[in-house]
Amino acid sequence: QVQLVESGGGLVQRGGSLTLACEGSGRTFSSYAMAWFRQAPGKEREFVAAVSWNGGSTDYADAVKGRFTISRDNARKIVVLQMNSLKPEDTAVYYCAAFSRPSTNARDVNYWGKGTLVTVSS
Repeated sequence: QVQLVESGGGLVQRGGSLTLACEGSGRTFSSYAMAWFRQAPGKEREFVAAVSWNGGSTDYADAVKGRFTISRDNARKIVVLQMNSLKPEDTAVYYCAAFSRPSTNARDVNYWGKGTLVTVSS
């Protein structure tokens, strides 16, 4: 079993930066691929970024490529999403997710965090 707790959300102006962290628990944390999803009001949850179990491979949604960076530290059981050049359309609740096999599909997620709100003002 893996439990995930997100932190780092908040209010930021257009063009600003935020760093989200996801702290995991459980002995098997390092065996899971990890990802961030987001859900804006009235919209479906969408994939943002993913990192493989050992951090050697990453994947990004087109909307965030070049602006967001995902990384992980298995010793500390943390996954970080660095978000730069933020836009109002990045406003959403951001969720941390764990996969038993690599995927970008929310239906394949084994564990979800409760989310952290990011608001980007114009």
